[in-house]
Amino acid sequence: MRVLITGAAGFIGRHLHRRLLDAGHEVLGIDLTPTPLAHGRDALELFRRPAPPRSEFDLAIHCAAIVGGRASIDGSPLAVATNLGLDAWYMRWLTRARVPRAVYFSSSAAYPVALQQPGPLRRLTETDIDFERPGRPDATYGLAKLAGEQLCAYAEAEGTRLTVLRPFSGYGADQDPAYPFPAFIRRAKQQQDPFEIWGDGSSTRDWIHVDDVVDATLAAVAEGVQGPVNLGTGRATSFDELAALVTEEHGYRPEFKHLPAAPQGVHHRVADTARLRDFYEPRITLEEGIARALSA
Repeated sequence: MRVLITGAAGFIGRHLHRRLLDAGHEVLGIDLTPTPLAHGRDALELFRRPAPPRSEFDLAIHCAAIVGGRASIDGSPLAVATNLGLDAWYMRWLTRARVPRAVYFSSSAAYPVALQQPGPLRRLTETDIDFERPGRPDATYGLAKLAGEQLCAYAEAEGTRLTVLRPFSGYGADQDPAYPFPAFIRRAKQQQDPFEIWGDGSSTRDWIHVDDVVDATLAAVAEGVQGPVNLGTGRATSFDELAALVTEEHGYRPEFKHLPAAPQGVHHRVADTARLRDFYEPRITLEEGIARALSA
């Protein structure tokens, strides 16, 4: 296939890029940050150029977005909101460039925050987003992803078949240190004691390894799954539990120091994975992912 990946220098984008190249596909990766694989190019420049006489790509995968972890989501809402424009131009380009297949990475942040509060654990199912009454998503990042999902329907009406994916807490050894998982790995490698944890430590997340995100994405494309589909494991792990797993794997037991004033997001965010398991079963346990990261 001829494949376009935007955000090809980012965490998910670069892993997808390598996997597709290894499989023998012709891949154009673009990113504002140039790398040996990704061209230093703004996706908006591509999306706004005149339409080619025929489709240049068999598949487009849109990973480009401003995220930057919880501190960025909460601290730079206007910067994060520029994703609205980026996603809208992506949808317009898909129809003008006549791309037959495409992937849109939404996010678990698109789910209503009202469903992710303290209390009994509730796994989020794809139907919890009702576009007639969607509820309030998580910050401007979630708002942009919610809008992007709605735009997918218009692109599909013009002939592009879209796969919509909602990743939960993706992680891996080479993730940006602004995210919780690599921050915990760094603290463990430095044997920090006390070990800092943002919030009170009881908030839960659903951690899915980047290799499973990539494999699930490619399986969804191969199977023609349109979605939306949650990408997660269904396993709820609190930040205290994550810290305990990381430090025990590294062979020490520090005091945990909670930072209640630090950004921490919603309380519970865990996926219902029934739709995902119709075509893909996550392979990498959190314990294995932690061991890989600590040995990297």
